[in-house]
This record gives sequence, structure tokens and C-alpha cells, in this order.
Amino acid sequence: MPLIYIQWSASPFIIRIGGFELRYYSLLFAVAFWLGYVLVKKMFQKEHKPEELLTPLIIYIIAGTVIGARLGQTLFYEFGYFKNHPLEIVLPFRISSGGFEWTGYQGLASHGGAIGILPSLAFYCRKYKQDFLQTIDKLVIAVALAGFFIRLGNFFNSEIIGMPTTLPWGVVFSRVDNIPRHPAQLYEALAYLSIFVWLWSLYKQHSIQLRKGFLFGLFLVLVFTARFLIEFIKEDQEAFEKGWLLNMGQLLSIPFIVAGIYFMTRRNKHKADIYTIE
Repeated sequence: MPLIYIQWSASPFIIRIGGFELRYYSLLFAVAFWLGYVLVKKMFQKEHKPEELLTPLIIYIIAGTVIGARLGQTLFYEFGYFKNHPLEIVLPFRISSGGFEWTGYQGLASHGGAIGILPSLAFYCRKYKQDFLQTIDKLVIAVALAGFFIRLGNFFNSEIIGMPTTLPWGVVFSRVDNIPRHPAQLYEALAYLSIFVWLWSLYKQHSIQLRKGFLFGLFLVLVFTARFLIEFIKEDQEAFEKGWLLNMGQLLSIPFIVAGIYFMTRRNKHKADIYTIE
């Protein structure tokens, strides 16, 4: 009896008016940041931190994430194109002889976004006199949840698809081809959701003592190990990756995993390196 696979042919667009397009990806990206704001606000309240510090934090993080993700896509995946079209790095459309093609910043690399958060958070902590590691310990909990929504957006876009499979939950992305494939976006989304639940449950434990940077390190190890493993059943995102033992996503994940192990295992030099969440 032939297997009946899931057929996915949903349009990635919510509305299209002229040259303007609103995608589910964009909506889910916005939802991710909104929920991140709500979560971090709860953590600020739990730790009795002034809420006026919250709005600038979110602004810094959004800016760092978007700029870093865009530059990451430019440098890691599409440098050959953007080196000849540098203006399009900052524009939400591409310029051609036929006019403008709306792209809506579809090219965003998650590794670049992770890198972009770090300097933007450093600037925030320096300006508002906040502890960097203690702040990022809270932030990564929201980032893990955001990753869940962003990968759902990739699913709606029928992008970052998996390799062909005969498993019964294989998905035929009709906008790509008629081959049943691993829904790699959903694998990643569920991994990030599970990581969020784990980090959030650790944080919510009553009177828990944490080493500064531990949650940050755990986040890096879990997220980028999941990313590294799931890449094995993904199609290469760019032609230049064909024939590589490890693809670009895996190579970029290794330094994050190493950094995560460091922050989880580093020794405490001072009592101030431990903080208690009531």
C-alpha cells in the first residue's frame, strides 16, 4: 500500500498589494519578538529590575539580531551576489532591469543573528550599567522561543527543506517539487521549543542559585548541537556547499558549542559570579 504523505502547498503570503507583500514569516518574526518582550518583562519583574530598562533592551536586541542576521546571510551564504550589489544588503527589494523585486529581507542567517546580539547587548549593558552575563542568561530563554516561531515561518515559506524520505511524516513541498522530504524546519522548531521549556523551567525554580553565564552556555550547547545534527538531513542551502563533509551551518555551529561548554564549566573567581533568583 503506497504511503500518503503530507502535501504542503500553502502560500507564504498573507496579503499582496502591488509590489508589497506580507508573509507569514514576517508575522511570525514579529510574534517572536513580542513574546520575547513579554517573557523578559516577567523576568524583570521577578528580579525586581526597573521596567524602564526593558524597552531599550528590546530595541538593542532587535537591531542587533536583524543587522547581524542580514550581514550573516551576506557574508556566509550569498557573498558572491552581494559583493556586486552592496546597496541591496540594506534594502527590502532587489533592483533589476525590469524594476524592483520585493524580497522583504528574506535572507537572514541565524548564526549572524546570534553574533549580532552580542555587541548590541554589550553596548546596552555598558550604557545602562547592567551585568552582561546575568542579562544574557535571561535573554536566551526568549531567544529559544523566538527560534521556534522563526522556523515555523521557514515552513510557511517552503524553505530550508529536508532531504527526501520514505517516513510517513514526510512532507511534499509542492512549491518546490513533488518529493516527500523531512520537514527539517519543524524538527528544528520543536527542538527550540523543547530547549525553551527546559531553560524556562530551570529559571523558574524557587530560590535557584545560578552561575553567571550558565544558562547562556546551556543555550548555546543545546541550540547549536540541535542545529548541527539536523543539518545532516537538510538539503544544502547554497550550491557551494555541495560535496562538503560539513555544511556552512554546521561549521558555524561548532564555535558556539565550544563557547557554550566554556560558559557552563568555567570556574567562579568571585562570589559575585553566583546570583540567586527568588
